Amino acid sequence: MASVGSDPRTEPGLGTSAVKVLIAGGFGVGKTTMVASVSEVAPLRTEERISDMGGKVDDLGGVEGKNTTTVALDFGRITINESLILYLFGTPGQERFWFMWDELSLGALGAVVLADTRRLDRCFAAVDYFERRQIPFVLAVNNFFGEQRYTVDEVRDAADLDSNVPIMQCDVRQRESSKVVLSTLLEHLMTMAAQR
Repeated sequence: MASVGSDPRTEPGLGTSAVKVLIAGGFGVGKTTMVASVSEVAPLRTEERISDMGGKVDDLGGVEGKNTTTVALDFGRITINESLILYLFGTPGQERFWFMWDELSLGALGAVVLADTRRLDRCFAAVDYFERRQIPFVLAVNNFFGEQRYTVDEVRDAADLDSNVPIMQCDVRQRESSKVVLSTLLEHLMTMAAQR
């Protein structure tokens, strides 16, 4: 039954599967932007202005012009088809908020790790996190300024990824590009499930 004030066309029905997906990566790689670009509902954001104190604690190298930061999570939703809805949870990127990743990852079937090749090392902690917890993921290289500084193979080598982990270039500001990333993750999840 739809809740009061809800739109029955967008409410999950019987036979609909809801899948939790994390959007993770370092500080300032585009997690909030990706959730907002692809969500069919107004995304929930927990962004706050970066304070002088926060600027002293967080490494703003490479994102000096950034003036807001996610302090808890981003949330969005996209309907893939009648039987599948993805719930997107964007993680905070600063190291001081990483403790929240354990709670956010509960029940997640997979993740997108966003990387920025201007600061590729910022994705390594997220890659390690999902590898240690055996949560399947894809690595999406966000080309903020149309720059493709490294090939997919160079990124794979730098991140020390297995050959079965999909890597792709994307621009998370573009809805269609973000959808391709999510589709790639779903295909990866189905391939892994078939191999079990």
